[in-house]
Amino acid sequence: MELPKNKKIILFDGVCNLCNSSVQYVIKHDKKDEFRFSALQSKIGQQLVKERGIDTSSIDSIILIEPGIAYYTKSEAALKIAQSFGGVWNIAWLFAQLPASFSNSIYDYVARNRYKWYGKQESCIIPTPALQEKFLE
Repeated sequence: MELPKNKKIILFDGVCNLCNSSVQYVIKHDKKDEFRFSALQSKIGQQLVKERGIDTSSIDSIILIEPGIAYYTKSEAALKIAQSFGGVWNIAWLFAQLPASFSNSIYDYVARNRYKWYGKQESCIIPTPALQEKFLE
């Protein structure tokens, strides 16, 4: 599979309402067109996870991949995405200074409860034609 050049890839839980809302938020604020998206449940999502040896039983909600550089999970992924927006989101840098064990414990708490709090869909979202280019197939 040929990954898009110079794009960061966000893998997300395609049936999670919180995750889908977060993807919509990122798309709206991605002024530099840095990101592409794929559901963890998709064929591409599964392939990207497998190639990197990521255990999705312990990381089941968000993964940020910078092809050829690194990948980030949990709170580190969320903070790196937030920092890319600039402006007030640069405050995410402060949270990135916290120990990963602390920020990941908060992240894991939200992740464990996301279906209960925000609900779940029967299937992954289908992007509109206008947004199709932002999603990997």
